[in-house]
Amino acid sequence: MPDDLQVNERLTIPAAELSWRFSRSGGPGGQGVNTTDSRVELSWNLLASDVLPPALKERAVERLGNRLVDGVLTITASEHRSQLRNREAAEARLAMRVAEAIASPPRQRRATKPTRGSVERRIGEKKRRAQIKRNRRGDVE
Repeated sequence: MPDDLQVNERLTIPAAELSWRFSRSGGPGGQGVNTTDSRVELSWNLLASDVLPPALKERAVERLGNRLVDGVLTITASEHRSQLRNREAAEARLAMRVAEAIASPPRQRRATKPTRGSVERRIGEKKRRAQIKRNRRGDVE
């Protein structure tokens, strides 16, 4: 029986809410490629879950909107040849997606005016550059 999925220090998804599907993976795999079900699909019903408080659930639905199908987030892993490694990859990817989806938004940048000194330095440097370029021209008469 798989263990609960630790998303961050405060959020753990119970194993009972996770559903697993296994199928044959495409690509190279040697002699066992046609007999082993190494491709993994890990699904979690975000809308039906009671793990997240309503505010975090709302934020997650908003951020994962295009990845959700009827409120279910599905992660597929088939990059490894063994089912166990694909299971670990799918769990890690699901945890990362959920953590990103519930993360608090970044602080808003507060607009500031440039200081008088920085404006004067910028204008002075522009005048120096213009003078240098004027001096390169020579007399055109």
